[in-house]
Amino acid sequence: MATQPVTVPGADLVLRPFDREDLPDLLAAFADPLVRTWNPGPDDEDGVGAGQRWMDDRNDWSDGTHASWAVGGLDGRLLGSVSLYKIDHDQLDAEVGYWLAPWARGRGWGARAVDAAAGFGFGDLDLHRLHLFHAEENVGSCRLATAAGFALEGRLRQSYRYPDGNYHDEHLHARLASDSWSFPPGLPQPG
Repeated sequence: MATQPVTVPGADLVLRPFDREDLPDLLAAFADPLVRTWNPGPDDEDGVGAGQRWMDDRNDWSDGTHASWAVGGLDGRLLGSVSLYKIDHDQLDAEVGYWLAPWARGRGWGARAVDAAAGFGFGDLDLHRLHLFHAEENVGSCRLATAAGFALEGRLRQSYRYPDGNYHDEHLHARLASDSWSFPPGLPQPG
C-alpha cells in the first residue's frame, strides 16, 4: 500500500491529498453543525494548527491502516472527505467514513466519492468487503450510503458515542467486491 495519498479520479470529482489551500474550506466545513455533530474534526480552539494537523494525519498512509482523501471538485475546491480505515489486510475489509461540506450537498458528489473510494479498495487494495456506520438520525448519510451501493444490513443499538457526547443507534451498511451495482436513476448526474 502507498504511504501517501494516491489520486483517484471519479465522476465529476477527484480524490486527492489535502493541501494548504483546503484549510479555509476545511475549517468552514467543520463550523457547520451537521458536519460537527457526526464527525470528529479539528479542535475549535486551535483551528488553523489543528486543521493542518488533521490534514497531515489524513495524508500520512504510512501505517497501512487507512487511505484518506480530500474530495475535490473539478475546479479544485474542497467538497468533503472520504476514507477507508481500519483496513484489515488479513480479513480484506475496511470501514468507510465520509463527510460533505454544506456547499457540496444534494449533488450526488458524496455517493460518487464513496464509490470511487470503494473502487480503490476493491481494485488497488484487493479488499473483499467494505462497511460503514452512521447514526440512525443521520438520514442524509443513509441516503448517501444506499446511493453508493452499500446495502443496509442492520441496526446497532447505542453503538457509538458521537462528538455530541451521546450514544446513538447506528445503521450498518456494506458492499462486497462481488456486488453487482450501478448508480440509482435518481442520483444527480455529473456535469
